[in-house]
Amino acid sequence: MIDKIYTSIYKAIDEVNIQLSKNEQLSKDPDTILYGDSSVLDSLGLINIIVAVEQNIADDFEKIIILADERAMSQNESPFKTVKSLVEYIQVIMDD
Repeated sequence: MIDKIYTSIYKAIDEVNIQLSKNEQLSKDPDTILYGDSSVLDSLGLINIIVAVEQNIADDFEKIIILADERAMSQNESPFKTVKSLVEYIQVIMDD
């Protein structure tokens, strides 16, 4: 399941990279920073990633999830910080 979640996120990264300049594009790596001072994404870019990931998860797993909710916002560390933290958060959501 983890590999399939990574694939869903990497497809979302491909979608968002189309809108970014060459030097701002996100790499498809677990340590890629999605949110925070070191991220190349602005708030709209982060929203685009989140929406694309939700859609890809729905398509790939036939399960509807909502990533940006009170549960995500109440975490001590943002689940959107890196690709890896997002994968871990999606696993938790999908196991509920």
